Amino acid sequence: MSIEYSVHVSHGRERAGDDRMPDGSPLMWSPLSTVLIEGDRDAFLVDPPFLVDQIDEVIDWVARSGKRLVGIYATHGHGDHWFGTARIQERFPDARAWATPGTIGLMRLQATTAREALWDRIFPGLLPATPVVAQPVPEEGLWLEGAELVPVEVGHSDTDATTVLWVPSIGLVVAGDVVYNGVHQFLAEGAHGGYRRWQEALDQVAELHPTSVVAGHKDARRADRPEAIGETRRYLSDVMEVSASGVDRIGFFDEMLRRWPERLNPSPVWYGAPAALAAAEES
Repeated sequence: MSIEYSVHVSHGRERAGDDRMPDGSPLMWSPLSTVLIEGDRDAFLVDPPFLVDQIDEVIDWVARSGKRLVGIYATHGHGDHWFGTARIQERFPDARAWATPGTIGLMRLQATTAREALWDRIFPGLLPATPVVAQPVPEEGLWLEGAELVPVEVGHSDTDATTVLWVPSIGLVVAGDVVYNGVHQFLAEGAHGGYRRWQEALDQVAELHPTSVVAGHKDARRADRPEAIGETRRYLSDVMEVSASGVDRIGFFDEMLRRWPERLNPSPVWYGAPAALAAAEES
């Protein structure tokens, strides 16, 4: 048995709509990571992307691997990490889709209410059909050619009911949105202590002592090093510190970019600032 992994990063995309950055430029979506865990013959895909052209790139990428795709796993319910599942299954009918019950519950909201309110508004005409095809992870767990793939429920990260996928045989954590790597973090769901609970989720990932950590949103130039766990934690500490310092929205935005100038896509800082400031008022 030989288990390996590879990563496909779908580039960030411009959002439609009238919302703008402070300089008048359009809002952007962040780059997305999709992971292929490969055995000698078969493979498992984690977090397929959400726009049709991105999905088709991933389909071609999987086909080039020469492996039989047997499973698709979603780490959490945000649509950008699973909307491509049904389209991928059309090309690879042996691939069964899996998620935890908490994730499946959020998928149903994302495919209905959130799709109408957000996804179709900011990416009109670019999404595939999004039926919720994932089934709960079976009692016997997920396996790839004798290697266990372990869903680890970590609670809240940048959304509720988040998991990571742990592959102990190779020390790999596919972290979804628990860990970010060189990309500004999504802050819009930080109410009611969400940022602190996110830090607790990071503690759970660190306790696995992984040797490789693939962030759900990453700068493609950066390696999948476990140091990204600590960087994500420090970023959240800065969010809480800056938001509690008495700044307004533009002050929060400017200070976060000053502290993290190398991170890609500042759009989530701008549209997440009101949530961060509101969360600071709660505490």
